[in-house]
Amino acid sequence: MTLGRKISIGIIGLIAIPLIVALFLPTGYQVERTIDISKPASDVFAYIRMLKNQDQYSVWAKKDPSMKKIYTGEDGTVGFISRWESLDKEVGTGEQEIKMINVDALEMQTELRFFEPFEGTERSYMKVSSLDQKKSKIIWGFDGSMPYPSNLMLLFMNFEELIGKDFEEGLSNLKVVLER
Repeated sequence: MTLGRKISIGIIGLIAIPLIVALFLPTGYQVERTIDISKPASDVFAYIRMLKNQDQYSVWAKKDPSMKKIYTGEDGTVGFISRWESLDKEVGTGEQEIKMINVDALEMQTELRFFEPFEGTERSYMKVSSLDQKKSKIIWGFDGSMPYPSNLMLLFMNFEELIGKDFEEGLSNLKVVLER
């Protein structure tokens, strides 16, 4: 076997191995955090369904208080868009649109569209449940997917580590705001 042929086989192997590994990796990811709040579930949901209120508890909003915000539509309703523009690379530029609100189930879903410093689209959700008449539990989650072969990146990206702490801090901030 010639040296050129050995090099060619080696290069093909270097390309093929990661592609084969990616076939066996998950394509989805999810981060979810919960907290109990001493307020009725309906009050908590009425507050969180308004995206403008995120400025009071979201870690990302607090990272750049001077970011430019643009709102389109009626807050708290499907189709409302909250757009942000920040020079801070941790905040970047993007928008969040309310995609689903279920008042009976106290649940909402939004779509996050990131433009800078990277592009991407992810789903975020918040669910509130009643623990008793004066106490509720809120779940804040984020999920998405990376199709094959991009899912190979999930080996090197731990979304729990990347944003889990921010969700916990955001929920702690929300608890303080609502329990005042």
